[in-house]
Amino acid sequence: MQKTVLSFGETLWDLLPYGPALGGAPFNFACRISSLGDRGIIVTRLGRDEPGRKALEQIAALGMDASHVQTGDPHPTGTVHVTLDDKGNPDFFIVPGAAYDFIEVTSELLELALAADCFCFGTLAQRAPASRQALRLLLDVPAKGVRFLDINLRKDCFFRETITESLTKTNVLKLNLQEAHYLAEVFEISLGSLPDFCAELMEEWSLSTCLVTLGEHGAFAAAADQTKVYVPGYEIKVADTCGAGDAFSAGFIHQYLRGKSLADCCQFGNALGAMVAMQRAATTPISIEEVRRFLNTRRGRLHEPSLRSFEAD
Repeated sequence: MQKTVLSFGETLWDLLPYGPALGGAPFNFACRISSLGDRGIIVTRLGRDEPGRKALEQIAALGMDASHVQTGDPHPTGTVHVTLDDKGNPDFFIVPGAAYDFIEVTSELLELALAADCFCFGTLAQRAPASRQALRLLLDVPAKGVRFLDINLRKDCFFRETITESLTKTNVLKLNLQEAHYLAEVFEISLGSLPDFCAELMEEWSLSTCLVTLGEHGAFAAAADQTKVYVPGYEIKVADTCGAGDAFSAGFIHQYLRGKSLADCCQFGNALGAMVAMQRAATTPISIEEVRRFLNTRRGRLHEPSLRSFEAD
């Protein structure tokens, strides 16, 4: 059965060394959710400019639901200057004052937030008051769906208060290892053991699940029922890691909404993330059948030694 997944926040152009590509974590996530056969709805805002027009064209070409893409904002469509290191890892300069900083709430959006199977959000779209208030209104809806926080900390684009409030509104948290170090420092939580760190986060913020992506070494996940899972990374030729974490999130949530085990969710998300890292740009189409073939192909794995005792079969 098709699930409805709402993704709130930035749609922007990644200005990469090899040319512009449409991206933004919420957009990438919604795009991947759609490619897996669910109804991925991006809630965002575009400027009344040429980049905004081209973004709309791209959204349509990807077959995405654009019913809640707000257009015509006098502010420019979002852009990010991206540089890549020799391993394909990105560094970002996110241009301020973009259209997605001014997302508005409508009655239709409130109804959608109530009915959605999953609501995905992050911190970047909360950097400005208008979109931050819009998100608060949507999260205040007494919905029964999953609240998925991809914390997505970007330099000069988040506040401790934003993080704290976001953690109170979610039940599934996803972060990378660098973000885990930041939260450990800010909230004075030991990161000596990743499983213990996740357990303390879940207890402090009443989370059902905590996910930590580990780059080339895969991902670790813990659930409130004491389940702990580690999936190692893949030996692949990396082209560009932009969007790989978003793909992991989409693959995980696609399985999670179908009641799959924590191990199955992580394995599927891990495979989709690896496949995205093997190609340029964050939204090059990948079908669910391609992910399944990837999972069934024998490949070398990259392990984090401290987590091997939690490795999924």
